[in-house]
Amino acid sequence: MNQPFSTIRDLLRFAVTRFNQAELAFGHGCANAYDEAAYLILHTLHLPLDLLDPFLDAHLRPEEIDTVLNVIERRATDRIPAAYITQEAWMHGVRFFVDERVIVPRSFIGELLNDGLQPYVSDPDHVSAVLELCTGSGCLAILAAEAFPNADIDAVDLSPAALEVAALNVETYGLDERIALFEGDLFAPLAPRRYDVILANPPYVNSASMQVLPEEYRHEPEMALAGGADGMDVVRRIITRARDWLTEDGILVIEIGNERAHVEAAFGGLDLVWLSTSAGDDNVFLLQASDLPR
Repeated sequence: MNQPFSTIRDLLRFAVTRFNQAELAFGHGCANAYDEAAYLILHTLHLPLDLLDPFLDAHLRPEEIDTVLNVIERRATDRIPAAYITQEAWMHGVRFFVDERVIVPRSFIGELLNDGLQPYVSDPDHVSAVLELCTGSGCLAILAAEAFPNADIDAVDLSPAALEVAALNVETYGLDERIALFEGDLFAPLAPRRYDVILANPPYVNSASMQVLPEEYRHEPEMALAGGADGMDVVRRIITRARDWLTEDGILVIEIGNERAHVEAAFGGLDLVWLSTSAGDDNVFLLQASDLPR
């Protein structure tokens, strides 16, 4: 019996159709069915992720076709995020190991670190201490180490399983001497000190939104997503304590996804600075230490 598929082009067409028929949700790295299909096929066949065209009409061995079809069906039927299938996530050009112990990295703070948070940080080279709360896979801590080359980074998470993943990523990038990982609840496991920058991509999904999350997001750890009735439970606790941990001219940067209305309802009395990202001006806010509550 002849195989119904013979080339990557055949598989790509089938995958796009299959993903669209299944009405998959995207947002864990790729934005549409075509990009996700191309990524999964290239990764599964161990081909360069940025070189699809030269291989489109390459004929595949039957076992290669079966392997790709199994991946396509796993994504379409089980609705597992592609990053969990490939055990990798790319954020701002950097590859991170991921699995179901952590949410899939997708923080807009990462792109803000490209220029070292300037102009709010006057000179990234002068930053000596950075704290990342709710570190998950450790991705922002690693990007912060690159953005602030003279800084030591402390990264905290409540989940010991997530910290196992973070440790793998820190080791991969040879940052064991610069990034220290702490297990505990926000500031609780830290020795008293002051940081120039505190970063956080905390759980912020409000309870109503949690009830209607696409199935893909339900494969991620709930504790990394659920932020209480208005999504601000963890954010409140960070803002309440942050001034005690920042230098006099330090800054706090928090990502809150689509929860700007809840942020402004909860913290409208503070001098919130909304930062521009590729997703707009509603996803990340900044507070100066001097504007935080004592």
